[in-house]
Amino acid sequence: MNQILSTPLNRTKNFLFKLQFFVSIFVILGLILYSSFHVLSLSKQEKLSKQLANNYSISKLYSNNSENETAPESNLFGIIEIPKIDVYYPVFSHLDEDLLKIAPCKFNGNSPKANGNICIAGHNYNNNLFFSNLNYLEAGDEIFLYDNDGEKYIYHVFSIYEVNSTDLSPVLENSHNERILTLITCNNLNDKRIVVKSN
Repeated sequence: MNQILSTPLNRTKNFLFKLQFFVSIFVILGLILYSSFHVLSLSKQEKLSKQLANNYSISKLYSNNSENETAPESNLFGIIEIPKIDVYYPVFSHLDEDLLKIAPCKFNGNSPKANGNICIAGHNYNNNLFFSNLNYLEAGDEIFLYDNDGEKYIYHVFSIYEVNSTDLSPVLENSHNERILTLITCNNLNDKRIVVKSN
């Protein structure tokens, strides 16, 4: 008759197996909670950005554009729209780490009315929006920029490339003869920057 004897070695193996099982369950639950929190956080930032764009559009709709009145003070530069990749976001007038979590930010250039290089940075949230789909743009694709006066400026993509994160050449390229719009985001796969140039 075969009997399995309960030896100290078997008890130790059983204990280690149970311990490993419970630790694995704990780790899996922790990863699920962390992932859920991350997705909810991105969703909240996206909703805030969309609400900001909606409020911006409504305030522009009801504002009086008479020359005697000054426009309401705003931290916004305008709106960026890229139909091909369903981008429609407000753009803050300066770069700030907290603002960059809410919407894209302008960090170089002046008004689109004047010639020069306007640079806008936006986080790459890996298809949870902002500028995560810039790499799908091609030469000739349209980008619309709306200023605070409601003027629409149409740009056409002419170059898409990557640079090292320390390379400032896309910002320093300044054209006094034409209007250039430069969009920049991170490539989360290789720690480089995706640059989209349009004019």
